[in-house]
Amino acid sequence: FGGRIMYDMAVWGSDEMNNTGTEFRRVRLFNSGEVYENIKYKLQLDFAGGKIAFKDVWVELVELPINGKLRVGHFKEPLRLEVLTSSKNIAFMERGLTASLSPERNTGAMYHSTFGDRLSIQSGVFREGDSFGNDKEATNNVNITSRITYLILNEGERLLHLGASNSIRKNNEKTYAISSKAENHLGTKLIDASFEDIDESNLLGGEFAYVNGSLSLQGEYLQTTLIGVTETKLSSYYAQLSYFLTGESRPYKSSLDGFGRVKPNNNYGKGGKGAIEVVARTSQICLEKADMGQLNARTIGLNWYLNPNTRVMINYVMGEMTNETEVITEN
Repeated sequence: FGGRIMYDMAVWGSDEMNNTGTEFRRVRLFNSGEVYENIKYKLQLDFAGGKIAFKDVWVELVELPINGKLRVGHFKEPLRLEVLTSSKNIAFMERGLTASLSPERNTGAMYHSTFGDRLSIQSGVFREGDSFGNDKEATNNVNITSRITYLILNEGERLLHLGASNSIRKNNEKTYAISSKAENHLGTKLIDASFEDIDESNLLGGEFAYVNGSLSLQGEYLQTTLIGVTETKLSSYYAQLSYFLTGESRPYKSSLDGFGRVKPNNNYGKGGKGAIEVVARTSQICLEKADMGQLNARTIGLNWYLNPNTRVMINYVMGEMTNETEVITEN
C-alpha cells in the first residue's frame, strides 16, 4: 500500500510575475502485490482536482517463455525513459517538453523481458482509452509501441543506459493535437496546435542516461511524423544535468521503471540535513517544419530530500515561444 501527495505553488508571468497559483498536482493511493507467486497486480487511483482517474490499473502474468511477462490493463506505454520514471523520482517538478509529443498511459497488453542484466525489450498493443481506461468505439485503430534498452555500464554508482523506441499510431478522428506549457503545470499554455487529415503518426525516440557518483546526465530526442495528405515532421528534445552536493547518487531501478528513490546519507532531523541536489535542463519542441515556430524552455532547480519519502523542490523556468510573427516569453 502507498500513495503520494504533491502540492505546487507557482508565480509566473511574461514581463511581470503577476500570476500566482496553487494546486494539488497529484493525490494518489495505490495497492500492489503478488498472487500465488506468478500473478502480479497494481491498482493506483488519482484524486487531484476532486476527480477520480485511473493511473496504473493492471494485472501481470509472469514466468512466461524467454523470461517474459505479460501485462494487461491501463499503464504507461513503453516509449520514453523520463515518462516511465515515476513522478516521485524525476529530478524536476515537471517532465521535459518531449512529454507533450508522446502518450503516457493507455489501455492495452504488453510483453516485456530482460535478457541477463543488460538487455531489455518491451512491446505492446494499445487503445486510446479515457481516464478510466475505456475505449468502447468499434474501430480497428490500435497503437503498437515498442522499446529496447541496453546497459553498457552498470557498476554500483556508475551507469550508462541507452535506449530506442517506436510507436505507430492510427487516429480514427484523423487529427493530431499538441499543447504545452513551459514546464509549469500552473502556467500559461504557449503551444496549442492541431493538424487535420492525419491517417497515421509515427513516433521515433532515442534516450540515454549516465551516472557517475553524484553526477548524472540524461537526455532524449523524439521525432513525430504525421502521415496524411502531406507528411509533417515534429521534433522535441531535452538534456538535463543533476549533481548531489551531499554525495548521494541517483539509483537506477530497471529499464521499465527508470530511476528509483533517492535515499539521503543522513535524513533530516537529529543532526542530519538530508540530501541536496542541484539540477539544470534545456528542452525544445520544434514545429518549424510545420511553419508554427518552436518552444524553448530552460530550467534550473534545487531539490532538498528530507528523507526517502519527502522532498522540497524549487524550479525556475524560462520559456520562450517563437514563430514568424511574434515572440512570447514566460518565467
